[in-house]
This record gives sequence, structure tokens and C-alpha cells, in this order.
Amino acid sequence: MLKLGLTGSIGTGKSTTAAMFRASGIPVHDADATVHRLYSGAAVGPIVEAFPGVAPGGRIDRKALAAAVAGDAERFRRLEAIVHPLVREEEQNAILTAAARGHRMIVLDIPLLFETGAENRCDLVLTTFVADAEQHRRVMARPGMTEALFHAILARQIPQAEKCRRAHARIDTGHGLEAAQREVRALIRALAGIVK
Repeated sequence: MLKLGLTGSIGTGKSTTAAMFRASGIPVHDADATVHRLYSGAAVGPIVEAFPGVAPGGRIDRKALAAAVAGDAERFRRLEAIVHPLVREEEQNAILTAAARGHRMIVLDIPLLFETGAENRCDLVLTTFVADAEQHRRVMARPGMTEALFHAILARQIPQAEKCRRAHARIDTGHGLEAAQREVRALIRALAGIVK
């Protein structure tokens, strides 16, 4: 089972690229979606124990949680120590399920892959990238986005150039969907030869 890590900075087309792999029949484990599920499931109890009041109605309120850990590195590390093992457990279950269904490859969609050391759990890493101006245009078009929030998000992510340097493969999503789809299909063909 080949584990392809997929990452990319905000606004670089990572989610769209993940959808292209799914459309090609390759299972994708989405770390962000897993966190969303955990915030209304297994993570609620331990998070509320560490940060009381962040789960009105039995579901984690992401804004309340963000406020509870904002600017406090120790509290943020405590949150990660709760959430990351649960996400890894879900990831491992997804890998086992994909293998049991006969898949030879799975995509692990992890936004902060390099930042959290998750590349060590992957056989290969693919990153999406785009010109800085296009990234800025895409992100600023999102509802509720501000320059300050955009820069705060970027501050948590290693630069695109560094991701490109460290990744085994790169997809430039700045030339339209069709061009990106061609790159994804070519990569799938290349990887199919490795995992046969």
C-alpha cells in the first residue's frame, strides 16, 4: 500500500487536487474532515476536560476553542496532544480499510503535513503550489477573509517554496483545472507502475 501524502498552503488547490484523486477511484483520507468529525465525537470529552466551556450542546465550537488557545503555545500543544493521536488512529483505520478493499494506494490529505512531521508516515509527498499573487487572490475571495487572518494562517505554514523543495512531486494549480487534472492523471499512471 503506497501512502501518498498530499499537502499545500492555503489557496493552492489542495482540496481540489484531492477531489481529482477521489474521482480517479483512489481513496483519500482528509485530516481536516476527520478533525471536524472528532469535534462532534471522540474528541469532545477530552477537549472539554482540558478547555471547559468550548462545547455548548455537546459539539466543539471551533471559535470558542480557538479563543481558548489563542496566543498560548502551551495550551495549543495540549490541544494537539489530544487531537493528533485521534486523527492518526482514524488515518490508520482508513489505510487498513483501503488495503482490505484491494486498493494499492491511498492519499493522505494533510494540510500541515511538513509542519507536524507527518511526512514520516508517507512513502511519497505531493504538494500543490501556485504563484503568490494567485494564492492571495484566491484566499482573499473567501468569505470573512482579511489580510490579517491570511497572514496569520501563512505564519503557521512553511513557505510554498520550501514545501516544493521537500516534496517528491509538485502540481502547479495556476493553469486551470484541466491542466491540473492532466498532471494528476500522469502522476497516478507513474505511481501505478511503482505499486504493481
